Amino acid sequence: MATSKEFRNFVLEQLQGLQDITCRPMMGEYLLYYNGLLFGGIYDDRLLIKKTVTNQRFQLEEQIPYSGAKPMAYIADLDHPEVLQEIILETCKGLPLKKK
Repeated sequence: MATSKEFRNFVLEQLQGLQDITCRPMMGEYLLYYNGLLFGGIYDDRLLIKKTVTNQRFQLEEQIPYSGAKPMAYIADLDHPEVLQEIILETCKGLPLKKK
């Protein structure tokens, strides 16, 4: 099942407080970037982010985005943009910087 454009738009609306969020379509799903850093994606109408040491304190459930992929952290509560944005910022702090 591919992600609906309505769900994608809702997630992006919830993240609009972060200045440099970009979204790229990928085989019916969407990859999400903050300041050019890949932090997660939208898969089957679910927001999944990379697991990092810095986002462990949120105790997010693990889910698999697609068959054969590594587990990611699932953000179920999308109704609180401030918390969602905090989770994204903390996740990005724990990711390695993009190599040039």
